[in-house]
Amino acid sequence: MEAKIYEDGFERSFGKEESDIMRQFLAEREDAASWKSIDANQVRFESVTQGAPTGSLLMQSYEMLGKAGVIKDTMANTQLLMTTEEEVYPVRSCALASILNRARISGNALNKVSKDVLAEILNHCLSVASGQALLRVSDEKVSAMHGGDEHEYSVLAMPELFDLVVDRLQNDFNSLKFVGGHFDHTLVTAVWELPDEPELEDNYKQMLQDHHLGGGEFVPAVRFCSSDVGFSSATVYPMLIMNGRNITLGSPLKLEHKHGATLADFDKQLTLLYPRCKDAIQQMGELMDIGIDHPYNTMLRVLHKLNAPKKLSYEAAEQWRAVNGDRECTAYELYIAMCEVVFLLQCSGASGSKIAKTEENIARALKVRWGDYDYAGEVNW
Repeated sequence: MEAKIYEDGFERSFGKEESDIMRQFLAEREDAASWKSIDANQVRFESVTQGAPTGSLLMQSYEMLGKAGVIKDTMANTQLLMTTEEEVYPVRSCALASILNRARISGNALNKVSKDVLAEILNHCLSVASGQALLRVSDEKVSAMHGGDEHEYSVLAMPELFDLVVDRLQNDFNSLKFVGGHFDHTLVTAVWELPDEPELEDNYKQMLQDHHLGGGEFVPAVRFCSSDVGFSSATVYPMLIMNGRNITLGSPLKLEHKHGATLADFDKQLTLLYPRCKDAIQQMGELMDIGIDHPYNTMLRVLHKLNAPKKLSYEAAEQWRAVNGDRECTAYELYIAMCEVVFLLQCSGASGSKIAKTEENIARALKVRWGDYDYAGEVNW
């Protein structure tokens, strides 16, 4: 797989006991990447397709370097090249959002026009742009084009972020166990269990007991995620791993890649991790006090509000109904059932970035006013 890491769709997962392997992999990716600051109005784009003169010449030059696959993959995806005063770069799919943002343009029509027209639009807009652009060049392609001022985008190196999380977990928790991680060109995620935290576990068990609810097997955990291409801030989520499912507890620690953010700022955020885990578990207890009269309808309406995948949302709701019927329940029980959408998405083979985004969206249910969605009648999706 690593031989084709230049591909836009490349992804790699890391299993248990592979924390060091993942850390080394992230370091290798950082070594294979660079940040370049240039004048935004000096950037130009052109389309590249098979059979076109530019495509044929570029393919020949890349073949001489043994990198023909880079251009073939670009032709199969963005079909765009970025030209600066010094270099020509193939454009990766995950770069498009930041390129459009830097050019100050948006709209669904941009996804429908031909690549020749898109390149022309970008060139017109960037020719009048002021200031710098910060390019992320990784594994033979441009992966992002951020604003060039550190207040618009602040570089936070992925291996160092990973190390800070591990160091904080080792310092503040009794033990940790690497569960797994995932890399693609959009996002990096990693999960650790915290298997020896009696205070967190006892508090949660007591809340379940007080509300006469079953909990099954669970262990506290945290998920780290970050992105170099603008998809995510540097974030750590408190979690529970319950009966093999990831239950995000909300209340994440977040540091945006903006406003001059530094690794020291992220480390300072991490000092709040243990109390944030306690607060997140307490928040789950608050859901146990909220009664739901129409669980099937409520679940679907909330999932719709959170932009969860429609098909998987209905599948999760049908699973709830098959086991529980239409009995009244608590918002806590319903939230646990809603997290099944993430597991179903994993089973479908979705990308790590899509899974992480869906997980983050569903965690927003912890803040909704459940009563606004709890009523009889047809669900309109």
